[in-house]
Amino acid sequence: MAKKGFALIGAGIWGQTHAKTYASSREVKFVGICDTNLDRAKEVAKKYGVKHITADYRELLESDSVDAVSIVTPDPYHTEIAVAAAEAGKHVLIEKPLATRTEDCLAILRAAKKAGIKLMVDFHNRWNPPFAKIKRALENGELGTPLAAYIRLSDTTEVPLKWLPWAAKSSVLWFLGSHCVDALRWVFEDEVESVFATSRSTYLRSLGCNTPDFFHSILQFRKGGSVIMENAWIISENAPIIFDFKFELLATKGTCYVNGSHHGMFERYTATERGYADVAVAPEVHGKPVGFGVESIRHFIECVVDDKEPLATGLDGLRATEVLLAVLESCESGAPAKVKLNTV
Repeated sequence: MAKKGFALIGAGIWGQTHAKTYASSREVKFVGICDTNLDRAKEVAKKYGVKHITADYRELLESDSVDAVSIVTPDPYHTEIAVAAAEAGKHVLIEKPLATRTEDCLAILRAAKKAGIKLMVDFHNRWNPPFAKIKRALENGELGTPLAAYIRLSDTTEVPLKWLPWAAKSSVLWFLGSHCVDALRWVFEDEVESVFATSRSTYLRSLGCNTPDFFHSILQFRKGGSVIMENAWIISENAPIIFDFKFELLATKGTCYVNGSHHGMFERYTATERGYADVAVAPEVHGKPVGFGVESIRHFIECVVDDKEPLATGLDGLRATEVLLAVLESCESGAPAKVKLNTV
């Protein structure tokens, strides 16, 4: 069977994880890379032997050799590219969030439905082993009914100040909160009905980055579950790892705790590094990328090659965006906000 052609749009930090995954897959012909920084695109293309290099995503979408694309651009630029990709008949894996406005999410979903293409949002915690074990335990009845949870996913200031030149066009809520909301919806098998949230925008603005410092949110689910969610971009850069990920679940038959960052499985201290090295998200073993951040991309490959429905769909992306918009509404009003669910 002929290999499917996959291309990358956005060759930044996480885009290069997509590149590694495609280049290491036997089912994939990695045929193209697009990035507005053409030098970066050329550098990544040279590393993986990709010949088609461009700064204009339309060139990739016009190519008959491209069957599917990963869209790994900054948050504000997903919609136009995703709609164009769908209209060109290309299967789409899009980084979270799907989009930051309801109408943009709906435009992507409707374009994908009309074209009959696969649309997947890269919510990779669905492949994160602790979350997968919790999900299975709930499905098997071992934990009973989920009642309450706490989830924290935050970054050091290095992310908004040094990693993301576009941080002021987004926020930690979109960058990390979207992962949290999807993981919660998946584990609870329920929709968020209302939220009450607060946020502050002081410290990062004082450093010249006009984006909120943190969000504290209470999510109420339809079936009665309640979750406290914390997302911040102001952890000290002196922290031993760039992110902090914790989760606890209280259910009628059991309790679960997840330490997704400071687990101590591997610590490294050298002249240039200190703290916890990545052993779970996207490390390399024998020259190949592994980890749950890679498995989600591999799942997309399987969906395209084997004609399967993605585990994390465009509708899941829409639902996460609807919850986060309610969080922003609550922060603005100072009152609880209902989550407005839309029909595609």
